[in-house]
Amino acid sequence: MKPANQILCRLKQLLPPGQISFAKSVLEAHAGDKWFATHRPDAVAFPRSTASVAALLRFAHQHRIPVTPRGAGQGYVGGCVPVRGGIALSLARMNRIREINPADFVAVAQPGVITAQLQAAVEKKGLYYPPDPASRAESSIGGNIATNAGGPRCLKYGVTRDYVLGLEAVLADGTVVRLGGRAHKNKTGFDFARLLAGSEGTLAVVCEATLKLLPLPPFRALLAVGFASVPDAIRTLHAIFAAGFLPSALEIADAFTLAAAYQRTRSRRLQGCQAHLIVELDGQEGSVRSELREVQRLVRRQNPRFIQRGLGPSQCEALWQVRREFSYALRDTGLTKLNEDVVVPRSRLEDLFGFAARLQKKHGLPVACFGHAGDGNIHVNVMVDYSQPQAAARADAALDELFRQVLDWGGAITGEHGIGLAKKTWWPMAVSPETLKLHRTLKRALDPRHILNPGKFV
Repeated sequence: MKPANQILCRLKQLLPPGQISFAKSVLEAHAGDKWFATHRPDAVAFPRSTASVAALLRFAHQHRIPVTPRGAGQGYVGGCVPVRGGIALSLARMNRIREINPADFVAVAQPGVITAQLQAAVEKKGLYYPPDPASRAESSIGGNIATNAGGPRCLKYGVTRDYVLGLEAVLADGTVVRLGGRAHKNKTGFDFARLLAGSEGTLAVVCEATLKLLPLPPFRALLAVGFASVPDAIRTLHAIFAAGFLPSALEIADAFTLAAAYQRTRSRRLQGCQAHLIVELDGQEGSVRSELREVQRLVRRQNPRFIQRGLGPSQCEALWQVRREFSYALRDTGLTKLNEDVVVPRSRLEDLFGFAARLQKKHGLPVACFGHAGDGNIHVNVMVDYSQPQAAARADAALDELFRQVLDWGGAITGEHGIGLAKKTWWPMAVSPETLKLHRTLKRALDPRHILNPGKFV
C-alpha cells in the first residue's frame, strides 16, 4: 500500500463507520460531474455531521491531503473533479431540512438537501424559495451555494447568494464558524456568508445554511410566444421593460434550439419557429391577470407567429415543460454540447445572437442559444462532432472568440455555472491582475496549505 493510502486508511478510525470508502466503484462515481474531465480520488468521505467534516479537515490539513467538496455532481464546469486526488468530500448524506419557520421567513437546511424538495416543503407552508436552477430536481442546496446558482426567476428575485442569511461552515484547518444569522438585515462586520456563495468549494465547506424565504405569490400567469426572428423577440423584451413591467422570468430561444426541441417534443407550435419568448408574471391574481392583458397587447404589436397563455400553476408548468426540454433536445442531436453560460449587458443581447451566428459560419459548428434574456444570461451552446477533423481545435477557437467578445462588451464568462476547470483558461482574462491577486490573498488566508478544491481557478 502506498504511504499516502496508509495515511488515508486512518480515517476509518477517525470517522464513524460507513463514512469513508475506498471501493473502486465509489471512487469512479465521484471522479467528476456533468463536464468531460474526470479524475479518481483516493478516498470518498460521506460525513453526516459538521463534527465529522471538521475532524476530516483537521486531519487533511495536518497531512496536506487534497479535499474536493461536492454536492450532487450536477455542475457543468468540472468544479468537483478531484484533479489532485486525495479525498472527495460528498455532502449528499447531510440532507435534512432542519427548520422551516413561517414567523421568521427562514429555512435551515443541510447542504445535501435537493433544491426542489426544499421548494416543495416551504410552499406547503405558503412560503417561497425563488432560486430555480434548471437542475433543481437533482441539484443540492450546497452545490447551489457553491456556484451561486440562478435560473429563470433570478430576473425578479435574485440568485442564491441573495437568499443566504447565515452559514455554518468548516474552514480548511477544521475550524467551525457560524457566519451571518437568521435576521433579514445584518451589518455586523464583513459579510462572509455571501462571500462563500460562489466560492466553488475553495474557501470552506458549507455544512448548514439559513435561507431567506418570501411569501408565496398566490397566482402565476405566462405567455409563450413564437417569432419570425430573434430581433423581433428582443424588441418585444425591451418593450416589456420600457412599459414598466418586471416579469418573474423572461426566457428566449433561437431557431436551432427550437428545431431540436420540436424533434424531441413534437410540439407543433415550435415547427418553423425562429425565436421563442417566455414571459411569466406572478403576484396577486387580479393584478397578474391585468398585467398579462397589457403585456399581451405589447407582444401583439411585434406581429408574433403565435401566443399561448397559461393561467395558474398547472397551465404554466405545462408551457414551461417545453423550455425544460431544451438541453435534452440538444443532446439528442448526437453532438457534444459545450454549454457556456455567458452574460452580456441587456443592450447587447441582439449583438450576442448575431455574434453566435457569425461564429457558427466561421468555424463550421452549430451554435444554439437560449436562456435568461431578462438579465442577459444566455447559454451559448457550441455543438461539436468530435469525430470530424480539427473539431476540437475549431471548438476551442470559437469559445476563445466568444469569451473575448463578451468581455469586450462588459459582460462575464459565467453567470451561473462557475469557473471550475472548464473556464480556467479564461479566468486571468476575466479579471484584472489586482483582482486576481486579491483572490489569491484571500485563498492563502483561509486555506494556507491549499488543500480545498486544489487545481481550480484560485
